[in-house]
Parts: sequence; C-alpha cells; structure tokens
Amino acid sequence: MERPLLGRGSALCCSYSYLKAWLPLLSWAPRYRLKWLQMDLLAGLTVGLTTVPQALAYAEVAGLPVQYGLYSAFMGGFVYTLLGTSKDVTLGPTAIMSLLCFSVVGGQPHRAVLLSLLCGLIQAGMALLRLGFLLDFISYPVIKGFTCAAAVTIGFGQVKNILGLDGIPHDFVLEVYYTFYKIPEARIGDVVLGLLSLSVLVMLVFMKKGLGSDDAPSCSTTIARRLVWTAATMRNVLVVVAASCVAFSWNAFGHPVFTVTGETFKGLPPFKPPPTSDTTANGTVVTFGEIVEDFGGGLAVIPFMGLLESIAIAKAFASQNDYRIDTNQELLAIGVTNIMGSFVSAYPVTGSFGRTAVNSQTGVCTPAGGIVTSVIVLLSLAFLMPAFYYIPKAALAAVIICAVAPMVDYQVVAKMWRIRKLDLVPFVVTFLMSFWEVQYGIVGGVAVSGVLLLYRTARPQIKVSDPGMLVMELGSGLSFPATEYLSHLIHTQALQASPPRSMVLDCHHVSVIDYTVVSELRDLLRQFKLREVQLVFSRLQPSVLEVLLAADLQDFRHTDSVEAAIQMETESLLNE
Repeated sequence: MERPLLGRGSALCCSYSYLKAWLPLLSWAPRYRLKWLQMDLLAGLTVGLTTVPQALAYAEVAGLPVQYGLYSAFMGGFVYTLLGTSKDVTLGPTAIMSLLCFSVVGGQPHRAVLLSLLCGLIQAGMALLRLGFLLDFISYPVIKGFTCAAAVTIGFGQVKNILGLDGIPHDFVLEVYYTFYKIPEARIGDVVLGLLSLSVLVMLVFMKKGLGSDDAPSCSTTIARRLVWTAATMRNVLVVVAASCVAFSWNAFGHPVFTVTGETFKGLPPFKPPPTSDTTANGTVVTFGEIVEDFGGGLAVIPFMGLLESIAIAKAFASQNDYRIDTNQELLAIGVTNIMGSFVSAYPVTGSFGRTAVNSQTGVCTPAGGIVTSVIVLLSLAFLMPAFYYIPKAALAAVIICAVAPMVDYQVVAKMWRIRKLDLVPFVVTFLMSFWEVQYGIVGGVAVSGVLLLYRTARPQIKVSDPGMLVMELGSGLSFPATEYLSHLIHTQALQASPPRSMVLDCHHVSVIDYTVVSELRDLLRQFKLREVQLVFSRLQPSVLEVLLAADLQDFRHTDSVEAAIQMETESLLNE
C-alpha cells in the first residue's frame, strides 16, 4: 500500500518542479521576508517615479499620444513578477523600441497595439520552441552600430521640441535640414526651458557620479549625501514636475509661452482585444493581412531587438549581482508581457537599462518591486492625467536626450580598431543604414556579419610548414564551404609541385566533418596515389577518425603525431 503513495508523492514533486520552471515566482515567494518587502517597496516607488516621465517622453518618440506610454508601462511589472528570472529587470517602453515602433506604424495607435500582440506571439513562440540561440547571430558590432545610430536619431529628433518647432519631417536627413532651416522660428520660451531642463539633468547626473557609488546610501551616510542621491536618482520626475509648474503658472497669467503636451485621455485604458483591422481617414477598411504586409520586415526586427535588449540587460545585472537567469524563460516573460499589454492598448516593450539600473541601485530584492512600479503608473493614469496637460514638450525632450546620450559609445570604435579592424565593417554598415531606415540598418548589419562569418568558414586559417615534409595545419574546423579552398591549397603546394610531394594534414583542431569533406578527401587520396606520393592524416580527434574509418577510404593513413607521419614517409623513401 505504501508504493502507490510514494509514487504519487514523487509525481507531485515532479509536477511542482515543472511548475516552478515555468513560474519562477514559486522559487522565491515561499522565502519572502519583511526586509525584502521594505526594499522592494522603496525600489518600486523609486522606479515608478522614474518610469512615469520617461513613459510620457517615449510615447512622443513613438509618435503616439502620451498616454500610450503609460499604457505600455504597467503590464510588465505584473507579468514579470510571475515569469521573470531576474530580480532587477524592469519591462516597459524604451527609446529604441519606441523608435522602431514609429518606423513601422508611423504613429498610428491601433497599429502600434496590434504590433505589440504580434511581437508578443513571436517572442512567446520562440521561447516555447527554445529558439533563443538565434539571438547569438546578432553580433556585438551590429548591436553597437544600431544603438549609436538610434541614439543620434532619437536625440536629434527631440531638438525640434527643444526649439518649439512645428512641421518638421520625420525622415532623418530632411529632419536635420528643416530643423536648421527653421531655427529663426524657434520659440524663446521653449528654448529657455529646454536648455534649463537639460542643464539641470546633466548637473544632477554629474552630482550623482561625484558621490563615487551608484548604490543607495546607507543609513550611516550624511543627510546631504542621501538627499543628493535621491534628487539625482529621481531627476526626471523633478524636472518634469518643476517645468509643468512653470508652464501652468504662465498659462494661468495668460501667457502660454511654452508648447505643452495638451489634452490627454483620462483614466485607465479599457481591457479589450487589440484591433485586427483599421479604417483610413476616407473610410477605407484595411484588413489584417494588409496591415501585416505593411509591417514588413519590422515584424521580424522588433521582436528580435526587444529580446536582445532585455536579455543583454538581464545577463549584465545577473553577473553584477551574482545570480543566473533562464534565457528562454526571459523570452516567455517578454512575449507574454507584449501579448497582455496589447489588451490594454500598449505598444511593444522590452527591458530598460536605465530603470533596471535604478532598480538594482535602490536595493530591490525580488521581481515584486515591479508590482509597486506598476501601481504607481496605474495611479498616475487614474488621477494625474489632467495634470499632464501642462507638461512642456521641451522638458520631455530634455529627459529623452539625457536618456539616450550614454548610448553613443564613441570609444567602441577605437576598441574594435585595436582588436579586430574587420568588425568595423558591420558596425559602419549598421550605423549608416539605420539613418535610412532603422530596421534596414539591423538587417544590413546582420547580413554583413553573416557574410564575414561564412567567409571565415569557407577560408579557414591554414598554416603550411616544411620540416622535411610538407605539413598543413588546419587552424579551425572543416566543413563543406572550405573543401574547395583546402583542395586548391593541397594541389598547389603538393600535387602540382615538381616533383609531386607527400603531405601531412594536421587535423587536431578539426572536431566535425561532413559528407562533402569526406568526398573531397577521397578524391585527394586518389590524386596522391596516382602521383605515387602520400597524404597522411595526423592527430585526428576520435569522432573524426570514426567517420573517416566508416567512410572506408582507400589508402587512408593516420598517425598520432606529425613527427610519426614524417618518420613514416622517411621510412617509405628509404625502402624505395
């Protein structure tokens, strides 16, 4: 009678372990402590006050009404608490995702919401199929080239708001031209407020750096130091609130000298499925298929970039704080966030480096801090939307410029030049093409990286020496694209020499070979036999040796060392 009970207990244990793998909440929730609650509340509040002004600003980058930034900022906190494996990561709108969203949907809210659903389905599907390894094919130079170009595009795109200019096109080249062309039309109030906001934000950043540590000050720290850290950490909300008070005061006295956000939708977004069709201004109905066709390559680029950005952030902070993340579980968390977000009118989101850094520095202990952040955003939507009317666009522009400025990493160019100059090719291609179309920049960079990767596969490093006998050492693996190159070298160095020479093929770096390689080796062995010389294989790995023996190659000889192969050839010559 005990055996069934044991079996049932074992099954329950396995089921619970399986459930924990899909719901990481079950791993830390049973151990939750009061101290953790205190730290999560503090971190969640701090990140929440940072999220609200940033979300409003990033909606401007996406070309959407500002409330859509807040609609996109609260679902991630709830979903990530259930599914996330990093205690630090915060999901929400970011500068890069906002720019990508604008490049695909052109500021159309309904399409932005549908894009969130489709991106979420792709991301969740990748997680369930364990396709996270595909992200490994986007190289570091491509990522850096894209982020640098995106930072320049986003930052310069906000100059028009600092100057208070209207009628500026969104194409980057035209945007640069018309921004300078219309400088005489700049509004003095916006210019003064924008530059003042930028100055205050930069000053607070340097004040925080001057403290010597990004972490939250301890209780023993002086009050002045703690105040500086708090003000610098919450600099975005302080600047936006101060600028809004100034704009409200001038409007109250009948002098609307600032360009303000204007009327916004009040209250929480309705919970409803995203629209699967659209209607143009002239009443034409655009079907789901036509919308997806309009999304084009953006439907591949945005999910990938969202995953790449968030996982890179999660890995960085996991390494910094000494814990591990589950990559495929992170994919699932981002995918489900975007799917659920589409039901509350959100556009695609991902992990935010800036807000994750604030979360970590404030001492967050678990992903539950995201719930507090989400509640702050919901309260803002419920009660503060009328106050957002007076937020000056120049202040939001200053927040965005300061957020994206650190993304311009000019030092990376010098590092690539020193380490491997060829890496500059995908970097430059991605950087330049991103000014034409953002998604084309990424696709172009990945294509160039792929060509370089394939070239290295097709042209492996081969070292030829002659210590009494030709020795060809393969410096990397051997696969079918390299067979023609290898055959050409062997023919020119050995078979076409006068007289033909024997050769040792040192294969200690080769771990895998395929059918094409075996077929070419069979032909080479035949060519060597016809010329009455030898091709000897040396230092074969067991897996490769097994394949070659199974192929039943004629005149196949192998030795455990290059010296043994040379000795074999010497003895053969002496016998002749």
